[in-house]
Amino acid sequence: MKPDASINVLGGPLHSCSTDPITGFFRDGHCNTCEQDQGSHTVCAVMTAEFLAFSKYVGNDLSTPRPEFHFAGLKPGDRWCLCAARFLQAADEGCGPGVHLAGTHQRALEIVPLDVLKRHGTDV
Repeated sequence: MKPDASINVLGGPLHSCSTDPITGFFRDGHCNTCEQDQGSHTVCAVMTAEFLAFSKYVGNDLSTPRPEFHFAGLKPGDRWCLCAARFLQAADEGCGPGVHLAGTHQRALEIVPLDVLKRHGTDV
């Protein structure tokens, strides 16, 4: 799998999202993506308790530890490469997490408008 160019939504180089916990489709700490990334794990989201509860409610429990997958579970303040469609769904429901724009891949813009990302931006 060959990653797309590492460009963020602001047009600059893609910054790291998180290495603790390690995130990204490639588990490289960045929200890099490629053709095989069907979920578009491109939004560098900053977790909130409200978003984690929403995500669990809609069937994607990100807060419960899963040791069999070496996953400690996320907590408020953690950054995570989130699927762009899930971010948009949460934003539409009024519980979208924060967004580290410099760590959000430009491919997120295929799903989420830039103004929506900026409204949630933590680094604007």
